[in-house]
Amino acid sequence: MFSASQPSHKSRVDARIPARAGAGLKPDHIADILAERADIGFFEVHAENYMGAGGPPHRQLEAIRQDYPLSLHGVGLSIGAEQALDKAHLQRLAELNRRYEPGLFSEHLAWSTHDTTYFNDLLPVPYDVETLRRVCSHIDQVQDTVGRRMLLENPSTYVAFEQSTMSELDFLKEVARRTGCGLLLDVNNVHVSCTNHQRSAEAYLAEFPVDQVGEIHLGGHAPDTDDEGRPLLIDAHDREVDDAVWKLYESVIGQIGPLPTLIEWDNEVPAWPVLHAEVVAAEGILSRAVEPGLRRAV
Repeated sequence: MFSASQPSHKSRVDARIPARAGAGLKPDHIADILAERADIGFFEVHAENYMGAGGPPHRQLEAIRQDYPLSLHGVGLSIGAEQALDKAHLQRLAELNRRYEPGLFSEHLAWSTHDTTYFNDLLPVPYDVETLRRVCSHIDQVQDTVGRRMLLENPSTYVAFEQSTMSELDFLKEVARRTGCGLLLDVNNVHVSCTNHQRSAEAYLAEFPVDQVGEIHLGGHAPDTDDEGRPLLIDAHDREVDDAVWKLYESVIGQIGPLPTLIEWDNEVPAWPVLHAEVVAAEGILSRAVEPGLRRAV
């Protein structure tokens, strides 16, 4: 069973993530962030960008880690794949957790590998008993190897599998129950998936196991239409958070209170002030939900 114990570095700020808004860390923004000592709750990095042994990426990230807590977000572990987890990749994830002591560590409910091929995408899984067993086994392996609790992110989806025998919500609830993992609630993914499948995002969120949520993601999506002219949303992470997603987020925060909230902007990345403005908008919603000083750290 995984242990929560981690080493400490007195020269760094507290590793715990406050119930504030944060941003995905981009190399082009680091000089501005350090120069202005940006008032921001935390930064999140994609683990796969820091799996080398050293060099400029690690020097930059260590400089950020001195002043800000980090959330480590994996995008390539392929938790839902039929094949076994890549042990070398998993060991690198464990080393990054030891090296930077992130306050939170998360991965996707998705697969991205087949044999020795890695796809640059987060592909969906069917929600059935066999997939549930496999995903839980993989999460147990991750948490035992890394030595800490992992958060699992709900996906954005565009198709449904005929072989699914349970809902996405029931699948996530059972994964959390069996493994003890937490959940990362991506509100934009909820809006994207529910729009694409012609379901109610409000109804989905009303049943989400919010007591298991350790972090929230917000991001931008690209509108499109399918072959029949119906709305189709793409989880693009290339623009501001949509008004509909802000409304859903405000409703969630009003229900469960402030939680660490990340603004994702991974493509067509803007200048730092533009991204920071999105963080400030999320911070405003968090501030209205509870008085300053009462926020809880995760």
